[in-house]
Order: sequence, then structure tokens, then C-alpha cells
Amino acid sequence: MKKLQQKVILFDLDGTLTDSAEGVIRSAQHMQEKMGIPKWADADLRFIVGPPLMRTFTEEFKMSVEEAQKALEYFRERYATVGLFENKVYDGIPEMLAELRKKGKRLAVATSKKEETAVRILKHFGIDQFFEVIGGDNREIGRDTKAKVIEYVLEVMGVKKEDAIMVGDRKFDVEGAHLVGIPCIAVEFGYGDKAEFEACGADYLGATPKAVAELF
Repeated sequence: MKKLQQKVILFDLDGTLTDSAEGVIRSAQHMQEKMGIPKWADADLRFIVGPPLMRTFTEEFKMSVEEAQKALEYFRERYATVGLFENKVYDGIPEMLAELRKKGKRLAVATSKKEETAVRILKHFGIDQFFEVIGGDNREIGRDTKAKVIEYVLEVMGVKKEDAIMVGDRKFDVEGAHLVGIPCIAVEFGYGDKAEFEACGADYLGATPKAVAELF
């Protein structure tokens, strides 16, 4: 296959660079306890990892906007102190990032996670050094969707859309990239699966971090 030519690669965080399921699920259960609703089993909460939380709370938990905002506060109450480090970098990620940099690629993060939390996580694991920009959710200024985060990162980097590509593990990454007008590589080691990727029209698949690097 012909190598991808994009110079700028944007990465999702949860399920793409790190396996954050434990911290996210425990924080969601903490939220449920605080909200006085039945606590779901770990397996039943895996879907919550990755997508924007407000969207998940209103659509999947059927909360009103006011309830979802309170749920988000309870979630972050635990996640910001304990949950964010109940997390690990996927095997092969540092090597993939180093290889892409060696190939002259410019790397950035575009996540639906709160931006300051994303920075703390990447610094904690010592991989923040690979990225020119770490962009995340900042709903206080209206940056509250994956597409808006991607647009923000591209703007800060001064990048044309035809020079950029997204890498993520869920349909939200693919849909956000396509809304902005850039393609998306879906990774198979995260929280999505091939059926989801086919349904949302992922442009490329990467079975492992090494396979993602080899696409370029």
C-alpha cells in the first residue's frame, strides 16, 4: 500500500495512547453513587471510555443537561485526583511516536478529555515531549466536541486540512475528523471494533502501534 503522506498526525488519548478504562469506570461508579442511582458493573460501563462525557450522560444515561452537569462534577471529583492515574500507556506507543517523529511527522493530541487533565496524564507518563500541541475539551469557551478540538489543534499548529490526519479508537474520532474534513485511522487495540469502524467509515485501520507507524 502507498504510504500516507500527511505531515501532521493528531492522536486521541483514551483508548489510543493509553488504556484509561479503570480510572474512567471507577469515576463513573463514584458519580452513580453520588447521584443516588444504581451502580453499574465494570463491563456495562466500558462504553463510557472515550466519548464526550456530557453527551454520554444526556444520551446514554438519559439525564437532563442540569443532571449531566452535576454528574460531570461528581465524575471529575474522583477522576481529577485518583482516576487519571489509574491508567497505562499501551505497549509500543513510545516507540511508535519516536518512529513517526524520526520520519519527520508533527504530532499533536486532540482529546475530548479536559485539556489540563490530558496534559497531566501525558506528563505523568513522560510522553508529552512528543507532541507540539495537546488540545482538549474546554467547554467554558465552547470547545466541547471532538470536531472543535481538532479544529483548534489545527489552527494552533497553522496546518492545512490536506496535511493532517486523525488517529483514534472510537466512532467519535472518525466522525469528528470527517466533520472537519480530514481522514482518520482507527486503531484496533482500543475500545472500538471493526464493526464500529466500518459503520462510521474509518479511512484506515491500525492493528498495533507499530502498524500505525508503518502506514507512513
